[in-house]
Amino acid sequence: MASRNSETNNSRQARIAEMRRADQSRDRRNKAIAITASAAIVTALIGFGAWVMIDQQNKKEAKEAALKAPVAGEQTWDAKNLGRKHVETPVKYEMNPPVGGDHHPRWMNCEGDVYKNPVPEVNAVHSLEHGAVWVTYNEKAAPADVEKLAAKVAKTPFTLMSPVKEQSGALMLSAWGKQLTVDTADDARVAAFFTKYVQGAQTPEPGAACSNGLADK
Repeated sequence: MASRNSETNNSRQARIAEMRRADQSRDRRNKAIAITASAAIVTALIGFGAWVMIDQQNKKEAKEAALKAPVAGEQTWDAKNLGRKHVETPVKYEMNPPVGGDHHPRWMNCEGDVYKNPVPEVNAVHSLEHGAVWVTYNEKAAPADVEKLAAKVAKTPFTLMSPVKEQSGALMLSAWGKQLTVDTADDARVAAFFTKYVQGAQTPEPGAACSNGLADK
């Protein structure tokens, strides 16, 4: 009897030991899986962070390159030859629309202002001096293009838009000393001109306001 009890105890202890070994093996396996998963997550996060940094750097470099490169087809006037006096008498400009020169002491509001009627050139030129881009159009422009540009101007501070009947091109963009003519609002150079010249390096008076000026809509 004692022998059978001893065998039973030995068998029970063996099963317990086997269960313990199985538990320990499972714990080691789970720990290894957890460590591997954590390492994979950390690696993925590091990789994602590196990708974000590289992507941001690439975008920064692309923007800097765009700011340095001239916009294809743009006309340029030497800023040194563009007058900047404040006058309250009529001014005759050599280009239409004007891209600089003597101008009225008061600027046109240019916080995304879309004017349905022509605006005084002498006031719009003052806006250009403050870093604004002036979008103009005539009757040759397609209504859909006028609407698209008006929507772009309306959401872009330091821009204004108005009709100029006598201009040569259907759609024209002007900044201080710079001008671009396009046929459609979808021309990629429109975005490039905005990026480069809205409060761009050509601005004679950086930091000057585009509000609290003339608002004759």
